[in-house]
Amino acid sequence: MRGLDETDRRILRVLDEDARMPTAMIAMRLGLARGTVQARLERLRESGALRLHSARVSPQALGRPVGASVQVELDQHQIGDAIAALADIPEVLECFAPAGSTDLLLRVVAKDPDDLYRVSEEIRLCPGIDRTSTSLFLREVIPYRVTGLLAEES
Repeated sequence: MRGLDETDRRILRVLDEDARMPTAMIAMRLGLARGTVQARLERLRESGALRLHSARVSPQALGRPVGASVQVELDQHQIGDAIAALADIPEVLECFAPAGSTDLLLRVVAKDPDDLYRVSEEIRLCPGIDRTSTSLFLREVIPYRVTGLLAEES
């Protein structure tokens, strides 16, 4: 992915404020041609600069107000099977492969603590998973954001 120029950053800042803003409105607000904005958005999508799976819908709105992180230790020979099985669990919002002693780090949601237990058990029973450790999120203190990064120089 090539670096973002100032026009890309301007477009992304507008989208960060309102991800549903139509292309024509972005163009008008920034004084750009609609075709320019459309072409750049398409290029940003193709390059991976725009997230494929939107975070626009809050899990709370879908009846999943409980959030947690789950650290997973697994049999390295079954990592592909484990990831495939985890991808089939709708409550698993994200899965990362971090450096360190944890093999996978998941962000999950649930309806309530009992449902979180169910989700944790579903994760634990995936092929190749040896052990899990779940940490409940009590409160979001800094929401997902990129606005500050968009102000930086490449």
